[in-house]
Amino acid sequence: MSELPSTEALAQGDDRSGMIHVPGGTFAMGSERFYPEEAPIRTVSVDSFWMDETPVTNAQFAEFVEATGHVTFAEIPPDPKDYPGMLPELAHPGSLVFEKTAGPVDLASGAVPWWEFRLGACWRAPLGPDSSIEGMEDHPVVHIAYSDAEAYAHWAGKSLPTEAEHEFASRGGLEGKEFAWGDELAPGGRMLANYWQGRFPYANTQEDGYLRTSPVRTYPANGYGFYDLIANVWEWTTDWYSEAKPERKKRGSCCIPSNPRGGTRGASIVKGDPSRVPRKVLKGGSHLCAQDYCQRYRPAARYPQPIDTTTGHVGFRCVIRSGSH
Repeated sequence: MSELPSTEALAQGDDRSGMIHVPGGTFAMGSERFYPEEAPIRTVSVDSFWMDETPVTNAQFAEFVEATGHVTFAEIPPDPKDYPGMLPELAHPGSLVFEKTAGPVDLASGAVPWWEFRLGACWRAPLGPDSSIEGMEDHPVVHIAYSDAEAYAHWAGKSLPTEAEHEFASRGGLEGKEFAWGDELAPGGRMLANYWQGRFPYANTQEDGYLRTSPVRTYPANGYGFYDLIANVWEWTTDWYSEAKPERKKRGSCCIPSNPRGGTRGASIVKGDPSRVPRKVLKGGSHLCAQDYCQRYRPAARYPQPIDTTTGHVGFRCVIRSGSH
C-alpha cells in the first residue's frame, strides 16, 4: 500500500486540508462475534476517497452557522402533527441529553431511563440552556440531525460517507480485527478511545478521563491517521438502514460488490412506527458504549438512527470521493 500524504502536506485553503486520502481497496466488512445486525462477514470493495481527519468540531460547525445562518433541527419546535400523541409541553426545541441513573437498571428491558428530552439542548448548549460550548471548541459537535450534517457537508463541498467507506477507514488497514487497533479492547490497560468504563449507566470509572465527549485527537490515530472514528461520538452515514445481507454472486462470476450502499428509505422505517420516520446508519460507537452494554466501539458496529432524532452523542465527519473535484 502506498504511503498516505499527511494533512500537513496539503495546501492551506485547499478544500481537502484537514483530510486524509484513503486508497481504495477490498476488505471483509462486518462481524459475526457481537451483534446479529453486523453479520454476515462479506467481502466488498470501495474506491479511493478523502475523509476528514477528525469529526466536525464545535468550532468548525460554528463557522458554518455564522456563514450560512443555519438553524439546526434541535433548535426548531417539533410539529405535533408529525408525532401522534406528543405531549404539548414537549412541542418546543430540545434534544436528548444523557444523565447517569441513580443505580443499576435492567439493560435488557428496552427502557432507556438515562435519556432525557431536555428543552433548549442543542449543539451550542449541549446540556441545556444553562450550558455552553465555551472551552469545548475542539470537541465533536453533537445534537446534530441528519439534515444538519448534510447541510454542513454541502456547504463544505463534501459529502457524508457511506457505511462501507466509514468502516474501511475505521479499520485503518487492519484486516479481520474486531477493534480499530487489534483484537484486545484495552491492550495492557491502555485506553485507546473514549468509551464507558464501569457499570452502565450509573458508574463510570472514567479511566479514559472523560464522562462525555473528549477533544478530538485525544487518543492515538488509527493506521490511516484518523482520530475518533471509534467511540467519542457516533457518526452519520448516508446509507439507509437495512439488515446486512450477503451479496448474490452474478451467474458465472465471482464479482465482489463495489461501493455497496444500504437499503431504501421506505425499508428503513420500523413497522408499526406511527411517525414513520426513516433511519440512517450510524457508525463508530460513542462515549456511552460499555462492555456490559452496547459494545459498539468497533469498525463493524452499526446502529439505526431516526433522521429526526438528535442526541448528545451523535456527530459526523465528511468525505470527498476521488474524482468529485
